[in-house]
Amino acid sequence: MKKALVFTVLITLATVRFSVKIEAQHNELDNIYVKEHVANNLPIPYPHVREADVYWATRIWRVIDLRERMNLPLYYPTTSMDDRYSLIDLLLFGIRYEGLPAYGTNDDEFKIEMGVDAVLAAMGAGADTTEVLNVETGMMEMKVIQNEVRSEEVKQIMVKELWFFDRNYSRLDVRIIGLCPIREFIDDAGQVQRSQTFWINYNEARPLLARYEVFNARNDAQRRSFDDLFLKRYFGSYIVKQSNVYNNRRIDEYAVGVEAMLESERIKYDIFRMEHDMWEW
Repeated sequence: MKKALVFTVLITLATVRFSVKIEAQHNELDNIYVKEHVANNLPIPYPHVREADVYWATRIWRVIDLRERMNLPLYYPTTSMDDRYSLIDLLLFGIRYEGLPAYGTNDDEFKIEMGVDAVLAAMGAGADTTEVLNVETGMMEMKVIQNEVRSEEVKQIMVKELWFFDRNYSRLDVRIIGLCPIREFIDDAGQVQRSQTFWINYNEARPLLARYEVFNARNDAQRRSFDDLFLKRYFGSYIVKQSNVYNNRRIDEYAVGVEAMLESERIKYDIFRMEHDMWEW
């Protein structure tokens, strides 16, 4: 009896070891090598900035449209594949499983923290009721439908950042402060609606963003992380607001159409002109 039990245990262990070996071989054949570089990344520390060294600063809000060709690596993949996430799916993963705090959209100062259920509801999840036809009775009945998260509806990202001139390094620099996904969806009346979902403090999200890679169209072996992408500013965007005395009003509150585009370009030009004026010849 004891010999039979020992023999059974040995056979089981051998089977498990063989299965693990086969799985490792499959992973090795699929990837050729084990990816460790990005997965073990830590955020690059920012240089220390003293208040006395900041001669000039302004807050800027800009929008990254994920439908632009340059920004497609932030939108795709719509479902996880090849160890990659889209930006919104990665943020939701961090909120649900890694304790990444999300904040309400009443303001952009990270004052009120949102729970996971509130975040999912803002992303379109939750229960909804609709009328359906009962084929047996021929009567219309109310039915509860459970909606899933619609991450593919996030078509824009609002970015809050601080531009400043640091005399210690004699350069104009920028720090991203927060990210806010903007969901675009069709309401019950058939109208296209846009809504801010939640705010993420960028410094709190950096450890997560540094560990996941973004697709590189030129070289699969040299992919950068999400944090690298934002740090090196590999994205296209346009300015929608600059800090101002009028309760930080948006550009579209006082300009429309071409005038709004020109105002956005004017703000961008003024920022870089400020850097030029700070230099002493």
